[in-house]
Amino acid sequence: MQVFETVRGLRQFLAAHRATNIRIGLVPTMGSLHAGHISLVHAARQECEVVVMSIFVNPTQFGPQEDFAAYPRDLAGDLQQAREAGVDVVFTPTVAEMYPTGFLTEVRVSAITALLCGASRPGHFHGVTTVVGKLFHIVGADRAYFGQKDYQQVTVLRQMTRDLCMPTTVITCPTIREPDGLAMSSRNAYLTPAERRAALVLWRTLQLAQARLAQGERHGDRLMATLRNAVAQEPLARLDYVAVCDPDTLCEVAQLAGTVVVALAVYIGATRLIDNVVLQVPPSA
Repeated sequence: MQVFETVRGLRQFLAAHRATNIRIGLVPTMGSLHAGHISLVHAARQECEVVVMSIFVNPTQFGPQEDFAAYPRDLAGDLQQAREAGVDVVFTPTVAEMYPTGFLTEVRVSAITALLCGASRPGHFHGVTTVVGKLFHIVGADRAYFGQKDYQQVTVLRQMTRDLCMPTTVITCPTIREPDGLAMSSRNAYLTPAERRAALVLWRTLQLAQARLAQGERHGDRLMATLRNAVAQEPLARLDYVAVCDPDTLCEVAQLAGTVVVALAVYIGATRLIDNVVLQVPPSA
């Protein structure tokens, strides 16, 4: 496994491979790897001859009151996991390498970035699209792999690649969960034992949404009220948002039919967790 800290070094290494017309897969991460990240590597390994992982905690997607400084970091452990998973190349740039002195450019996607997580984290997705756009350009990846847990992020990145005619295909892989249903996340490491138990309210709420649809609920507002009440029953939880949305526009849906996304963000103590499910609304009787 090769490790590069500079854009120049990575590009020089990949140029020789690209000359042989092989497929390059990219798994962008912020490190603190877990089984969810490794599942993305396995998906890339099945479809691409060269698998590149980036490990970079991107400061531009964190707000001033968010956890950039405290975000979990374990580069040595991450490199070991990447090696064992079969990653070929790891890119570990510094902040100065990605945002050198005089950096003035930003990539922005409008509309869908103002909803859901974008409403409570203004500027977050501008940081995401800027850094991922750079990574796509640096690596020249044919495919890039992301987890469904970050459904809005994937939707935004697909919009970016379409609008800017980027040749990278964005692939969505299933959310990987703990045995009790909690979506795997690097931020789960922040949770105390009591908070870890309380965090199951996210999965229970998503399961409740599926059950209500199966029971015939077809009114978006009524379903969202039910889900908000479910989160409120957990004393350690504070709801950021819950939404039942169109899978493409992310706008809330009034009359439920076809495919919908149920997404939520919940603070468990000081830790903000997100999760979602994509559901098919059963035909009405």
